Amino acid sequence: MNDVLYLAWRYLRFNRGKAAVLVGSISLILFLPAALQVVVREAARALTARADATPLLLGARGSAVDLTLGALYFREPSLDPTTYSESERVTDSELAKAIPLHLRYEVRGHRIVGTTLDYLDFRGIGVASGRRFAMLGECIVGAKAARDLRVGAGDHVLSSPVSAFDVAGGFPLKMPVVGVLAATGTPDDEVVFVDLKTAWVIAGLAHGHQDVTAPEASSGVLSRTEDNVVANASVLSYTEITADNIDSFHFHGDPDGFPVDAVLAVPDDRKSGVVLRGRYQEPDQTVQMVVPRAVVDELVDTMFSVRNVMLAVSLGLGLATIATAALVFALSVRLRRREIETMRKIGAPRRRVRAILASEVLIVVVASLAIAAALTAVVSRFGGMLLRMLGT
Repeated sequence: MNDVLYLAWRYLRFNRGKAAVLVGSISLILFLPAALQVVVREAARALTARADATPLLLGARGSAVDLTLGALYFREPSLDPTTYSESERVTDSELAKAIPLHLRYEVRGHRIVGTTLDYLDFRGIGVASGRRFAMLGECIVGAKAARDLRVGAGDHVLSSPVSAFDVAGGFPLKMPVVGVLAATGTPDDEVVFVDLKTAWVIAGLAHGHQDVTAPEASSGVLSRTEDNVVANASVLSYTEITADNIDSFHFHGDPDGFPVDAVLAVPDDRKSGVVLRGRYQEPDQTVQMVVPRAVVDELVDTMFSVRNVMLAVSLGLGLATIATAALVFALSVRLRRREIETMRKIGAPRRRVRAILASEVLIVVVASLAIAAALTAVVSRFGGMLLRMLGT
């Protein structure tokens, strides 16, 4: 038997080009369905785990999928924002804790999440270095965001302007990084967390100005009376909040009307959650309350439906590949007729010749299976990381 395998191996080694094409084709057709299964299963697991950990979401009426994915994975909001009064409404119901989320701005490609410290407590996110934000203008950075931005406690980051033509607000804010969060393996690692009021400052809903009563600001004063000072546009708006100027920051308008993109509602118990959801069922509501797990289950069903279609396509391609490989081997036998006759003339029985040819097929199939299994193991091991990379 060893001599049969040796001759088959020597033939494949001599014709390494043909063997490589066959092994590569068969490996790929075996690997793709297995990899698809692994990736879909990992994606479904990650989606459902994140959704399971989020009881209820409140946001502007529209696509429940957009609201859920935006709030869970901090995607750029596609729905109009709702108002902070909706968060207060959830709190006033005494049925759930409300955690507002503002998601409109970025720091060099990493989403700025304006929220409260309750969010970190709810997700169970600890601080790896530094501390939590405590003052207007401070931020804490997720583990992956800290690596990408190359910042740590004591550094600064600058919010990215939404648009070069955004003259109404959204001016860049220089924020001190006061802490780096512990890695969680979730989208929380990839964002910059700030206090909700800090997000409103970035949106231009609050401003800080020079002290126009100070002598150095006299050039910017248009008029001065005993009760009032009128300044011109040369009086600077601050782009950094410090202990020295924080008292000069003030909000314009009623905070209840300020924007939030979603509200994470954490009911006191299951019954409270059901009662709270019932209050948002009227069709004339401008907001909607969704159950993330229900929304994600629909997405997962769609994913598995697409997977089944792709598996059917892969099966067809697999049959075509196997047929092509069989044709290649059949043509190879015909081209090797003189070689086979030579083996028979030197004493090789028919079954030994057939064994050599079968061994060539066996070596190709075993090598293909080994390569496909190795690639599938790699995808299974790093599938979650790959999905997070593609998600960003």
